[in-house]
Amino acid sequence: MQVRSITESDEQRGVLVSIRRALPAVAGSVTTLRAEVAELVDASGAGERLLTDVKLAVSEAVTNVVMHAYIGTERIGEVRLIALMYRDRVEITVSDDGRGMMPRLDSPGLGVGLPFIAQASDTLDIGPGDSGGTVLRMVFALQSSTS
Repeated sequence: MQVRSITESDEQRGVLVSIRRALPAVAGSVTTLRAEVAELVDASGAGERLLTDVKLAVSEAVTNVVMHAYIGTERIGEVRLIALMYRDRVEITVSDDGRGMMPRLDSPGLGVGLPFIAQASDTLDIGPGDSGGTVLRMVFALQSSTS
């Protein structure tokens, strides 16, 4: 994991550990970001079920950026991930500067990614980024049991 520190602002908000990454929106970034977030969540002592849900949700969110955000553009865009670990929860934000959320009739996926994230997370917010693109924020409550 490249970044495993907190800023002064994070510390004031109660963040224990954070990850901040920006990678090319390519398939290999899915695996990298999933592994880094999994390491963070696993270190918190979260149960296996929560760890699995977080890994799948991060995979789905990052895959959506790779598959949809920059469609129809010549450039390989960027996928950004911020994971903030608090005592009681982990907040994960995945964002891009792509075309935003638009219907796609030729979508190669089954359309189950966002519904899965909504079911697995305690909170899911999706909206436009300040400079375009999409911001997806998911929150998972940490539980002390190891299920």
